Amino acid sequence: MTTDPGLVSEAEQLIGESDVIDLHIEAFLSHSLLGYDLNRYHTRSYTGGRFVGHIDFPRAVEAGLTGAMWSISTNPFKTQAGRWKKLLSNIDQLRAQIEASNGTVRIATTFAQYQAAKAEAQHICLPAIQGANSLAGAPSGAADIPNRFITRVTLMHLTNSLYGVTSSPLGWLKRNRGLTGAARDLIRDLESQRIFVDLAHINRAGFWDAVECHDPSLPLLATHTGVCGVTPYWRNLDDKQVKAIADSGGTVGIIFEHAFLRRPDGPPDARMVIEHIAHVVDTVGEDFVSIGSDYDGLITPPKDLRHRPDYTLLVQWMLKIGWSSERITKILGQNFLRCFKMMRPD
Repeated sequence: MTTDPGLVSEAEQLIGESDVIDLHIEAFLSHSLLGYDLNRYHTRSYTGGRFVGHIDFPRAVEAGLTGAMWSISTNPFKTQAGRWKKLLSNIDQLRAQIEASNGTVRIATTFAQYQAAKAEAQHICLPAIQGANSLAGAPSGAADIPNRFITRVTLMHLTNSLYGVTSSPLGWLKRNRGLTGAARDLIRDLESQRIFVDLAHINRAGFWDAVECHDPSLPLLATHTGVCGVTPYWRNLDDKQVKAIADSGGTVGIIFEHAFLRRPDGPPDARMVIEHIAHVVDTVGEDFVSIGSDYDGLITPPKDLRHRPDYTLLVQWMLKIGWSSERITKILGQNFLRCFKMMRPD
């Protein structure tokens, strides 16, 4: 972005003064599969900024990222018992990576813990699960998650499961099928534990089933998605879905995957993220949209967001189009924190 120093300075100041929270980061997947050290500063992505290698703990701190939902993805090809066993192992590995940060990173699983950790650490990890089928082998479901460790569970991922149908092309043959009874029970189980239900990756029939059966007093999330109002795409939410999440008091996290965001003759850079954020604002207001980059989740971000996390660049574009600092701080973190306080105050 070519801009004046004053705008850069204002954006940097706003980042420094704000809670900046990314609703979905997948770098733990690279650690689990490839031994990627989350505590090492990786100067550049070994894939040229495509797919993985976007972020680690030091770069999160450098980018001013106060907190993030660091996701533990589920291997759908393991047995039910194997998925549960692997989840417990992954939780231990994530804890170990955080402990190895020597206090730079802390875990928070409640709003009160998050507030306290800000005074003690440079970055706060909000642990999450991508793919609820990792819980299918748990003896007592979500109640067996160790020490309330998980803050959010994505019901579906890229494959169908015993809970329902994915939004990905792999689910198209069953695209009109909704949630199973097991999924409805799981949603009640998760919400009884005050764990966020995440509707990213779910097919539309399953989405509406989840809206119908969840506790209406609790917020729903879609942590990493685009919106069809800008770019019609199998992975994106339509306006009715966006409104349903807003009606629950939840928030929609906008992803950085350029294939989900770009439109014909649209901007080639970070402005495509801003377009999707702006559409949510125009549709339901400024209180129901957040950032959910999906860094390291096999995505290819716009070129200017590809080699390192740069939330300041997004803020520069927001300022350039005339958005107020109040709106920007909501998008950066306050919208999610309102949800977090509703779901798990202490």
